[in-house]
Amino acid sequence: MKSINPATNEVMKEYTEYSFEQIDIITNEVHKEFYQWRQTSFSERSNLMHQVAIKLRNKIEEYSKLITLEMGKPIFESRAEVEKCAWVCDYYAENTESFLQNEFIETDASKSYIVYDPIGVVLAIMPWNFPFWQVFRFLAPTIMTGNTALLKHASNVSGCAMAIEKIFQESGFPKNTFRTLLIPSKFVKNIIVDKRITAVTLTGSEFAGSSVAEITGKSIKKTVLELGGSDPFIILDDADIDECVDVAITSRFMNAGQSCISAKRFIVVESRIEEFTEKLVQKVKSLKMGNPLDETTQIGPLAKIEFVEEIHKQVSCSVEQGAKLLTDGKLHQFSGNFYPPTILTNVQKGMPVYDEETFGPVLAIIPVKNIEEAIDVANDSEFGLGASLWTSNLENAELLARNIESGSVFINGIVKSDPRLPFGGVKKSGYGRELSHYGIKEFANIKTIWIK
Repeated sequence: MKSINPATNEVMKEYTEYSFEQIDIITNEVHKEFYQWRQTSFSERSNLMHQVAIKLRNKIEEYSKLITLEMGKPIFESRAEVEKCAWVCDYYAENTESFLQNEFIETDASKSYIVYDPIGVVLAIMPWNFPFWQVFRFLAPTIMTGNTALLKHASNVSGCAMAIEKIFQESGFPKNTFRTLLIPSKFVKNIIVDKRITAVTLTGSEFAGSSVAEITGKSIKKTVLELGGSDPFIILDDADIDECVDVAITSRFMNAGQSCISAKRFIVVESRIEEFTEKLVQKVKSLKMGNPLDETTQIGPLAKIEFVEEIHKQVSCSVEQGAKLLTDGKLHQFSGNFYPPTILTNVQKGMPVYDEETFGPVLAIIPVKNIEEAIDVANDSEFGLGASLWTSNLENAELLARNIESGSVFINGIVKSDPRLPFGGVKKSGYGRELSHYGIKEFANIKTIWIK
């Protein structure tokens, strides 16, 4: 298992895969720890989780550099990711006890109420694009509930995986509350079916989610799946175009476009498409692509060379089918896995950049005649993770939002995850929710107690 700098393609470190014996020992230790950890008080868990947040902030430069070196995002984005991890730790440290307090309900019993019990060992299968945040947004609520956890991280961010394990141990958590497994994907099935594993959460591709759902379905285990997205960015005729352009650039090109919730299909009414396109192209052409450790770099490399080839194929096929290139869209001879920020217009159904998730810095503009067509196009996708809607008519926007098929709709704002709000999708974007009080209850036994 190799950690490769995507900006240079240099091997930084190699990790030895865990043997079957190591996997069995660690799984057993985490399983045994559950019965001790579930007995701890909320205040004890909270104090330790606050220590994790403190450690993240105290070593933000170290962790940010590790993220950037392993998966390529600009350093300022890595800092924001680490800070967000600290936030989610503090959030659940402060709110878990109230989220999971007993809920009394009047029935024909003399007393009846609901308790939220931990369920056991939760296995997390996590991706590389937000190598700290994806882990922490599952881990903070899971551990605070009283569960223990195992992590199978993407192999190209093994350094991040081991760093997170170390953070929890150095913050005072019992060693086996949370452990990392350095294993290839082919070993995952055996772990999922292990009787010591109670539930599985996965953030990743549609294919990975389908595979995990099949295995957990046969094993009858709870799952939460956060999969792909092809988020619509809908611009109506009364939108603030200057603000739309600024947010569009952030949403589409942050993390070099490698985000499930980044806007990918820009659905623009014909009356505003010329103004939006002209201003967008002008600003995109000024974006700086280069060394992600450089503080001025805005777009870093893609995480792997095969991702460059895949996104270029999607662009090329779409152009062959009639899409028009407004910026670049060409492969360049760089030492790293760079792909230039690319804008396509005249995008129509049947083109890869319309139908598929584009995981790279490619922005597709889809013209529509009116509001009704805009909503139809927004819903014309197998995915349904997030959506953003831009208009000055807020009353109408709230009505339209109810007709958009997605897990969230952000009106006049960028789609983002927030510890205070539930996060997840519909259709092939997955099921279940992370974050907020909804997310913490996904891996709790919602138990009824009835007393005569």
